[in-house]
Amino acid sequence: MPHHRYRPYQQRVDVPAPERSWPGARIERAPLWVPVDLRDGNQALAEPMDTDRKRRFFDLLVSMGFKEIEVGYPSASRTDFEFVRYLAGRAARGGLPDDVTVVVFTPARPELIDRTFASVEGLPRAVVHLYIPTSPVWRDVVLGRSRDEVYGVVKEAAAHMARLADARPHADIRFQFAPETFNLTEPDYVLEVCDGLTELWDASPDRPVTHNLPATVEIATPNVYADQIEYMHRHLARRDSVILSVHPHNDRGTGVACAELAVLAGAQRVEGCLFGNGERTGNVDLVTLALNLYAQGVDPMVDFSDIDAVREVVEHCNRLPVHPRHPYAGDLVHTAFSGTHQDAISKGFAEHARRAAELGVPEREAPWDVPYLPIDPADIGRSYEAVIRVNSQSGKGGMAYVLRDRYGLDLPQDLRPDFSRVVQGTTDDSGQEATAKELYELFLATYVAPGRDGEVALSSWTTDRAPDGAHRFVCTLQVGDRAGDFEGAGNGPLSAFVDALAAAGITVGILDYAEHAVTEGGGSEAVAYVRCRVGGAEHGGGDAGVECWGAGLDTSVLTASVQAVLAAVNRAGAAR
Repeated sequence: MPHHRYRPYQQRVDVPAPERSWPGARIERAPLWVPVDLRDGNQALAEPMDTDRKRRFFDLLVSMGFKEIEVGYPSASRTDFEFVRYLAGRAARGGLPDDVTVVVFTPARPELIDRTFASVEGLPRAVVHLYIPTSPVWRDVVLGRSRDEVYGVVKEAAAHMARLADARPHADIRFQFAPETFNLTEPDYVLEVCDGLTELWDASPDRPVTHNLPATVEIATPNVYADQIEYMHRHLARRDSVILSVHPHNDRGTGVACAELAVLAGAQRVEGCLFGNGERTGNVDLVTLALNLYAQGVDPMVDFSDIDAVREVVEHCNRLPVHPRHPYAGDLVHTAFSGTHQDAISKGFAEHARRAAELGVPEREAPWDVPYLPIDPADIGRSYEAVIRVNSQSGKGGMAYVLRDRYGLDLPQDLRPDFSRVVQGTTDDSGQEATAKELYELFLATYVAPGRDGEVALSSWTTDRAPDGAHRFVCTLQVGDRAGDFEGAGNGPLSAFVDALAAAGITVGILDYAEHAVTEGGGSEAVAYVRCRVGGAEHGGGDAGVECWGAGLDTSVLTASVQAVLAAVNRAGAAR
């Protein structure tokens, strides 16, 4: 590959080496988030939004708590112009919240600025966002103008905006400037232009201007952008009258990091799109940025408590899917297939529940510290159902968690590896994921069904107590094509059943036993798990017998236990 054709950023733009303070800074409050989906995101769509889709998207953004929303490029599109007019009419009817400000975008051309101001007529407040490319390549190749000429165009446009705003004293119109391709522009030149507009617009702390410094096309690592932002933060005139804004794109895949480091470096406002839509590789993703803060214990000041509803609207309006692995919002981001991950998450859930009980608070209010899950999926409206899913990569912890969570079956620790091998064989053969229903059915077929339909079956049985207190088990056993009546005695009904099996020539030793209640669908059952050694020295020839697990399900604990022993016996017979 001809890498020699490309230059490092140091050869493309001068980046001052400041006394960096941003590496030691912390983000302790959210910046002002400004979604540009309806303008920058929209212009990147193969099928730009119509008015109905724009309305739906705008209403979503308002409901989530965004306070400044860039709604369009009214001089470039009739649809955008009409949408801004729709918002003006809605505001006149009291349908626009008092704390929401509309932002409109315009190039530095007088006739287009006029069209932009015409669109906001009737809005009680608006930000008019002026832009022009400022970097050498854009000045030379795109605009064909010198530094001074570009500055002159910007000043004339800014002065025209000021006159139009003064002619509308009834409206609160504020100004924003973006030196497009800021990150490729000489720092002294950007500073000169921004300071000139701050003065021209007579910015003050109660009427600040916004200087929006975009990484229009990413060219360097995020620390370089942070240095550029800190330089502007330290040197901008009337700093208390300027809102320092950033607008990162994602050409190098580091848009989120650029935005976060820019905030550390002094940025107060971040423009981006939900789920990172935008030109080329997209704008910075406001969802990831906001929830990254949330995961650090900082209020993001926007509401993602139902992230799937947000995603549904965005996918509908953009006609683009959100990737299954998209941070926080993708279908698979809270899902573990790996056995080691599943085991850690399962143990984490158990510890979280224990800690919540110890603190005397609901689990939703307890401090969150669960392996592999940066935030509680429930906080963004997700259930735990899809957190652990099972395929050929999964382990015993994962399938045990699914059976417990979905069906109330709490498998004994020693049964889990046995069932895991069964699941592994099935998923290896199919190459497919095993759903919770398929896991449950596989468990029933493997451990429960042999106790109800196998080589050894109970036709009928009763238990009672002898005068000496011993338990008796009387039954009719079907062994293959032979049937017979047998009786056993023991210190409990299950040991008496084992004795009856011995009378029928089937030697069984119970090595492990567990049982618990299962409540599902308003009913209650008991489940019993038994590990047995079937056969042994009694068979002669040094036979050590076969160890097998069985399980039973019934409304009666004893019946479930008897079925579990029978299942183990029949599974051992099949193994032989």
